Amino acid sequence: MKVAVISKAGGEFEFVERPVPEPGAGQVRIKVEACGICHSDVLVKEGYWPGIVYPRVPGHEVAGRIDAVGAGAGSFKVGDKVGVGWYGGKCGECENCQRGIFILCTNGGITGISHDGGYAEYMVVPHDSVAKMPEELSAAEAAPLMCAGITTFNALRHSGAKAGDVVAVQGIGGLGHLGVQYARKMGFETVAIGRGADKAALVKELGAHHYIDYGVSDPAAELQKLGGAKMILATAPNTDAISAIVGGLAIDGTLLIVAAPGGNIAVSPLALISGRKSVKGWPSGTNKDSEDTLRFSALQGVAAKIERFPFAQVKEAYERAMSGKARFRVVLTMV
Repeated sequence: MKVAVISKAGGEFEFVERPVPEPGAGQVRIKVEACGICHSDVLVKEGYWPGIVYPRVPGHEVAGRIDAVGAGAGSFKVGDKVGVGWYGGKCGECENCQRGIFILCTNGGITGISHDGGYAEYMVVPHDSVAKMPEELSAAEAAPLMCAGITTFNALRHSGAKAGDVVAVQGIGGLGHLGVQYARKMGFETVAIGRGADKAALVKELGAHHYIDYGVSDPAAELQKLGGAKMILATAPNTDAISAIVGGLAIDGTLLIVAAPGGNIAVSPLALISGRKSVKGWPSGTNKDSEDTLRFSALQGVAAKIERFPFAQVKEAYERAMSGKARFRVVLTMV
């Protein structure tokens, strides 16, 4: 089989031929059909994540079919359509996760970081990292749901907002365009916040009831005209844009951050205290959360907008994703 491997921190992608691996106890082998390229793959490519052992195959937005099953691999069987994301079923249980240091996971590891990921024709993973995928989802469109999808879906459903509440999604990119769809399908009065009049038609297509162009109006003031947001999902890594929307929260509202900007956001303690407002973060979820995301997406018609690249163009695909020129998600296709 062919894999696209990084041999050292800061190295380039290299295509290497390896024997197709055999699954051990508690593992399954997946014939990869598609793998999304996530911005966080830079952590492997450039060596920003502590303790990575190279060479390493990145990729944690995987869709494919089970090709072989090791002993004690649960109910999975050959031919099952599945996905693989960041975390396994035991994520959150080890001491480091309990201390909030999930990057130092010691309980099964993280796909594409602790063990090889989906930039490959085949991969072997622990069975509790695998999510069953509905047949009606295409592999290429479902792959981004294993990270961008689960992150926004899981954050929204655990936000405390109820059907009918005003929920805003800041950013309409790879995460935000899915967040808008999920918010609408969950029954929220959905507000999309972006920049540029050209996005108005897009967000309506995605299901938003309202669009706020923060290039021409104050998003916090516009949200208050709607009664304030019960929850604002921050999906674009722009510290100024995130800081500017805190004032749009309703009493008892929550700013829920899933983006990872490099700097700090500015939040007035007085504004939090006077309105009983809060700021929280949300990372992703387990394989069971991924299964919920996939089922909901299939039932409600939520789909990722993607740009496809053949596996042979992994370098070009990665550069496209990291350049910011890709409007939504970039996906490698193996078949």
